[in-house]
Amino acid sequence: MMVDRTLLARRRAFTKLGAQSAVWRLDAVLLVAVASLCVIGTLLVWSSTRTWAPGSTGLVKKHMLNLAIGAALCSAVAMVDHRLMRAYAPLVYVLSLLGLVVVLTPLGSTINGSHSWITLGGGFAFQPSEFAKLGLVLMLAMLLAQPAEGTDRPRMLDVLFALMASGLAMGLVMLQPDLGTTLVMGVITVGALTIAGIRRRYLLLLGLIAVAGAVAVWYFELLEPYQIARLTAFLDPTHDPRGVGYNSTQSMIAIGSGGLFGKGLFDGGQTTGRFVPEQHTDFIFTVAGEEFGFLGSVTVVALLAVVLVRGLQIARQCEDRFGTLVAGSIVCWLAFQTFENIGMTVGIMPITGLPLPFVSYGGTSTFANLIAIGLLQAIRIREQSFH
Repeated sequence: MMVDRTLLARRRAFTKLGAQSAVWRLDAVLLVAVASLCVIGTLLVWSSTRTWAPGSTGLVKKHMLNLAIGAALCSAVAMVDHRLMRAYAPLVYVLSLLGLVVVLTPLGSTINGSHSWITLGGGFAFQPSEFAKLGLVLMLAMLLAQPAEGTDRPRMLDVLFALMASGLAMGLVMLQPDLGTTLVMGVITVGALTIAGIRRRYLLLLGLIAVAGAVAVWYFELLEPYQIARLTAFLDPTHDPRGVGYNSTQSMIAIGSGGLFGKGLFDGGQTTGRFVPEQHTDFIFTVAGEEFGFLGSVTVVALLAVVLVRGLQIARQCEDRFGTLVAGSIVCWLAFQTFENIGMTVGIMPITGLPLPFVSYGGTSTFANLIAIGLLQAIRIREQSFH
């Protein structure tokens, strides 16, 4: 009995030491950058919702709850060995596909023209396509991590399986339809294939197929009217400034009116007057531009750049292909979504409805983004164990 108690005490001590060691291996710079973005996002959500949402604080309390849940998910994922996740990648992928299928049933709900949501009640809704990004990242990494014998490139059969997995997920998302998330998944796929080392001519072929697909979608009028209107507004936002070009026009007015230092938190006229639609989600960057000015906007961009650079460093330093593919694919996802969101607010990209990572209001998107950071931290922690 005494021996058993001694062994149990030692096991507890080793477990505690292991947890403490893992904490010290976390990427502190990445954590600080993400935490700073979340704090800034909370202030912007507060400012953009306090005049119309119930209560004096708008949606900020609900946003903080989402951040707390996301932080817990991030911490839990960071403590899991990312190499073990390889075995569960198919399960995560299949579950994410099931979520996309359920959305297309009567259980799904339409919000802002996209049938992408499952309403949970109590003001909460769940968007399976956000978690489908995570499922696709893990599945592609699993399929492409094993190189062909005698090479450092994946086997062609694995590449075909990867394209099938990506095509199935993207097809289900397009049925909603959600063009923005489909584009993100496309970028994740191209990024994973590039990192895996497939030949350039195959990437070029995929690019030509994508262009042909885009032409076919346009020719056969497969896009929804609101999606066509967004593309039209991007090509010429001044053509109908009170109609299809309204969002783009008001967005640029809000950002430009902030000047160098901004008008101050809660003092933005465009924000207070709700001239920019969906300002707490898709157009959150306009609040930063108006109330924090050019310097505040640059700060947000700089913090997002830090997240991407640290993610790239984690991918580069990881010595197993699965971890490298996961980290690299996450960076591609966050980089494209960041560029698209900020780009559409300043008029250099079409409006697609993608939120700004770690800043925009949202539940499922916040969870998915912070889980992605948890994956990066998990890779960072175990990467050092190889040396």
